[in-house]
Amino acid sequence: MRQATSKRILVAMLAVGALTLPLAIQAQSLTEFHNMSAEEKRAYMDSLSEQERLAKREQWRAERDAMSDEERAAMHAERMARREEYRARWNAMSDEEKQAKREAMRAHREERRAMWDSLSPEERAAIRERHGGRHHGQRGKE
Repeated sequence: MRQATSKRILVAMLAVGALTLPLAIQAQSLTEFHNMSAEEKRAYMDSLSEQERLAKREQWRAERDAMSDEERAAMHAERMARREEYRARWNAMSDEEKQAKREAMRAHREERRAMWDSLSPEERAAIRERHGGRHHGQRGKE
């Protein structure tokens, strides 16, 4: 049974990896990474090994440190503008659309929770190790 679960997870991870391959080519710089959507960022980071993630973070930290104050302020302004655009889209939704979006987010969380609950302790430990000591969806639970 555990082998079947492990194989399903491996197949799912390979599928996600195949889908995110183009993303690995995209995010070469900090600016390019910041221009990705939240889903693209998550998929991109998940597609990297722990060593690759650490190397990217160091690269991006060096890029950020090399930026002028004006460049940093511009990047921050762009991020705030994207946040405002999202907020405006949300506010423009009808109550029914907002409720549907909330339901979709709730269903997604439940789906991820069910997947997490189906994992063996070893599989959970491997995910925690990949994510720096804890599973992101756990938020201190368990």
